[in-house]
Amino acid sequence: MIDPAFLDELARFRASLRRETSAQRQGEQRSPYAGEGLTFADYRRYAPGDDTRLIDWRLFARTEELFVKVFEAERNLTVHVLVDASGSMDYGEGDAYKFDYGAKLGLGFAYLAAEEHNDFRFSLFRERPERLDTGRSNRSELLRLVDRLNATDPSGETAFVDALDAYAATIGSKSLVIVVSDLLVDPDDVASGVAALSRNDVVLPQVLSPAELDPEPTGDTIFRDAETGATERAYFGGRRTRTYRERLDDHVAAVTERARDLRADHALIDTGEDFFDAFAALRADPDAAARR
Repeated sequence: MIDPAFLDELARFRASLRRETSAQRQGEQRSPYAGEGLTFADYRRYAPGDDTRLIDWRLFARTEELFVKVFEAERNLTVHVLVDASGSMDYGEGDAYKFDYGAKLGLGFAYLAAEEHNDFRFSLFRERPERLDTGRSNRSELLRLVDRLNATDPSGETAFVDALDAYAATIGSKSLVIVVSDLLVDPDDVASGVAALSRNDVVLPQVLSPAELDPEPTGDTIFRDAETGATERAYFGGRRTRTYRERLDDHVAAVTERARDLRADHALIDTGEDFFDAFAALRADPDAAARR
């Protein structure tokens, strides 16, 4: 269950983050999702006196030339949060429970959007997206969302492509889209889903529990598919354990590659980590969060 007091913790986190940002030198500030109500328009070559926060360091790594991002003002920025509510998210124990952890990541982005006088939209998705918010981007709406999320039982299968494609059709202008999921689907489906959202800035926090990331050998075990309910008996240990870890590493790498090709930010999140440490890294720099 998500404690409503979590919103007070977010308030303290935001105050701490603002103090930290104010204390940094201007050239060190990094927060691509600060919600400034600006839209990327183009690049131009860096000139002395330009704000060094606007330098695209990834482009520098490829070209060895300094370019700054040029933005155009928008009336408002909308943050769209989609949280996977399929059966595979019903996994993990205590604070590491995947659905609650992922929902809190989504609430964190929604909270910061509201505090920065931007709008948010909050939805769950399985085979189709289900919008939970009522269009009011304020604290009372966040409290209502906490209640709705606490009443949600992750279940069923996910149709990643269909759900994101259907949701993309509802976005009216370029926005920030946060898709929180364990992404335990075919990497090509991840690519297709993200491609449907490609006219927006997309962030993909991939939430996996410690037991999924580094499972202990269990010997003779009955495995159950959390989405379909199908079961299979197998000996899990030795070579099979190593094979599982290798396949998971390959899967995460494939998802990362496809996200990068589509200019989306993918970050692997261990739900065993302290939530605010993970959220701070994700919000400031998704690539840094992925390397944690």
